[in-house]
Amino acid sequence: MRNALHNDALGKLLLRLGLGGLILLHGIAKLLHPATLNWIGGLVADHGLPTVLAYGVLVGEVVAPLMAILGWQTRIAGVLMAGNMIVAIALVHTGQLLSLSDQGGWALELQGMYLIGALALILLGSGRLAIRPD
Repeated sequence: MRNALHNDALGKLLLRLGLGGLILLHGIAKLLHPATLNWIGGLVADHGLPTVLAYGVLVGEVVAPLMAILGWQTRIAGVLMAGNMIVAIALVHTGQLLSLSDQGGWALELQGMYLIGALALILLGSGRLAIRPD
């Protein structure tokens, strides 16, 4: 008999909904405030890359989270979100990598949690409670 609290499918659903929903809010904010994309384009250009790559953030913060929430190609969604976080850390947060916040936590704990959550989705997949279980 299985423990009543042992439910892999529900745990994976909670991870998909939580991670996807929270990252999606960042993407929606960028859609509502397009100047943010211009700012990201400037950061990309500062690294010698074409500014059009800034629109990749919409893939990582809108498309991929929706894929994860629905449970469609969840592992690919995880790759896209993890890639988005790695680029965000590289472009904006490298100076904080070894820093603590004023409250004593890691200065990049939010970015770290998003990255680790995305990596977990890559490893775990969607679970049974998904459009396309894997």
